[in-house]
Amino acid sequence: MLTALVDYDSGNLHSAHKAFERMARERGSGTIVVTSEPDVVAKADRIVLPGDGAFPACKKQLFDYTGLFDAISEAVTRKGRPFMGICIGMQMMATRGLEYEETMGFDWIPGEVVKITPADPALKVPHMGWNNLYVSNNHPVLDGIQTGDHAYFVHSYHFKVAEPAHRLAYVDYGEEVTAIVARDNMIGCQFHPEKSQSAGLRIISNFLGWAP
Repeated sequence: MLTALVDYDSGNLHSAHKAFERMARERGSGTIVVTSEPDVVAKADRIVLPGDGAFPACKKQLFDYTGLFDAISEAVTRKGRPFMGICIGMQMMATRGLEYEETMGFDWIPGEVVKITPADPALKVPHMGWNNLYVSNNHPVLDGIQTGDHAYFVHSYHFKVAEPAHRLAYVDYGEEVTAIVARDNMIGCQFHPEKSQSAGLRIISNFLGWAP
């Protein structure tokens, strides 16, 4: 069993690699590899796409690697391999992003990535730090996760899904801010599960055992 963490020079993968390795070891879920090689991604049983920074820059960096997105898309949309997007990796699953400029996403989950606009002006953007999850839809990757569990966020934009069923969880930050989305064999976390202590590690472990 091989899980590929896609490396396209967008963020530090060290903590994610360590967290996925730890949970794979605990549950006997095979090997975790950090890679930018399309051939390795194509062979992987599971794919994780992290991302830090801005939507347009991350999209450009990913597509600068010749054949890398094609390998991801083939594995996820044609072969049905389980996929997890983290932070901007989750946002790129949307139809389009509106950060700085309109940027087309993968259009795997219909919706737009828009700026967080808290009703309370005292709430600053970016949304940084710990916040409690509100679980709105059940999912195997959320087994053992419940409303009140907290996760670690660093972002200014969030994913407004077109279909409510695709939003699994949100947080309250002066508005309902999307925390987790999912569709078919794909799931995405706006927060960083690798930095979210017990709840994040549980989500990673569940993903490594998920058979959609």
